[in-house]
Amino acid sequence: MKNKFLSNILLTFVWVALTGDFSFENYLFGFFLNFHILWLITVGRKKSTYFLIVPKIIILLVFFLYELIKANIEVAYEVITPKLNMTPGIIMVPLDIKSDMGITMLANMISLTPGTLSLDVSNDKKVLFVHAMYVKDRDKFIKGIKDGFERRILEVLS
Repeated sequence: MKNKFLSNILLTFVWVALTGDFSFENYLFGFFLNFHILWLITVGRKKSTYFLIVPKIIILLVFFLYELIKANIEVAYEVITPKLNMTPGIIMVPLDIKSDMGITMLANMISLTPGTLSLDVSNDKKVLFVHAMYVKDRDKFIKGIKDGFERRILEVLS
């Protein structure tokens, strides 16, 4: 997987140098163009996890950006309106993720989303303590984290 990623990055730099356009969009276009070229070259050969992980990472990042924008709008609305609609609380979220990297990714994504903050992980790494501004339904909040961030992180790490 490392070789394919490094090849993709190298080919992206070659693409950017040949086109002479050093914009972010051209880097992104070159990366996806070379990703597909590498995929076409290796079709029928041994299975490479690189071609399965990159789309999952992109889906995770798009989902994170969606949640980030949604949470920013909710918090901004809370700040602008005179009446407080918050129902804050600390929730114990059971974890299916077992690796330190996965738990760290989940905790950071939760903390980067406005209105939520990862507080601590239990010593046995089975529970993540999360403070949230809006906890009207505890089970729905836990389900949102498990079906959202945690499921997508598990897909990337598996």
